[in-house]
Amino acid sequence: MSAVTCLVDDRATVGESPVWDAASQSLYWVDIPAGKLSRIRLGADLTGRDVTRWTLPAAIGSLGLCPDGRILVALPYGVHYFDPRDESLTLLVDPEPGVDTNRLNDGKMGPDGAFWVGSMDDRPSGKQPIAALYRVTPDGKAEKKVEGVTVSNGLAWSADGRTMYHSDSRGIWLDRWDFDPKTGAINNRTRLATPDEASGRPDGGACDAEGFYWSCGVSAGCLNRYDRTGALVEKIALPVPAPTMPCFGGPDLKTLFFTSLRAGLSDEKIAAAPQSGGLFMMPVTVAGAPIARFGEPLSL
Repeated sequence: MSAVTCLVDDRATVGESPVWDAASQSLYWVDIPAGKLSRIRLGADLTGRDVTRWTLPAAIGSLGLCPDGRILVALPYGVHYFDPRDESLTLLVDPEPGVDTNRLNDGKMGPDGAFWVGSMDDRPSGKQPIAALYRVTPDGKAEKKVEGVTVSNGLAWSADGRTMYHSDSRGIWLDRWDFDPKTGAINNRTRLATPDEASGRPDGGACDAEGFYWSCGVSAGCLNRYDRTGALVEKIALPVPAPTMPCFGGPDLKTLFFTSLRAGLSDEKIAAAPQSGGLFMMPVTVAGAPIARFGEPLSL
């Protein structure tokens, strides 16, 4: 495996949700509690360092891209359109109105063109499985798809759009679902893994073109690569103790980006890995699965 490069020494409290924009050869990501949305323009040779930042009025759990240049952002009180041209925010839908214990967390565009976003019990202690996973569509509907979740995470789809992966990073479990990319229907839930803290509690995930699922082991400083049966086929040590989400990008989707966090790390861990909270990248030998834009299903 090639060396890992720190692309942006961001020192984010909780860096998350990297999303590759092929149209502009850019990468977006967030610092959740800071409400900070960032974009780095890289170009075809991945050498650019032009970073633009926006600060939103609340925590940003995740994001997705829209065809018209707007960005879908999951704020604690609902999914909003954010327009970077005038920095306006427009509410699309609040999946959990009045549920003060929760906030929206990990989200990603599915191959059906919908924004799939999960919630989490946001209380500092005593978290319970009171959160859920939702399918949000451009008509402003939020359909509850999975219940009994503590911290929804790890969303990713296989390259053929027929398999969805979903994890609970406090459950702790990783599941596989059969997925219909035309309707967004899910069925045949299968428990793939229940990794512990030492092996890598599952945070964000991504799929490659060969059908493998990559999971950031946020508690173990690693990337875990699983096959569709849940077998761990590769474990990649990373230079930070708490990576949070992987994302394939670059012109050929053979660059793997990942975010990381600083929140909750001991002084000793930060001293050993001072770039914790940064955005990183490394070349890989396999391409990633394509990601849709809001309202535009993939042609599979």
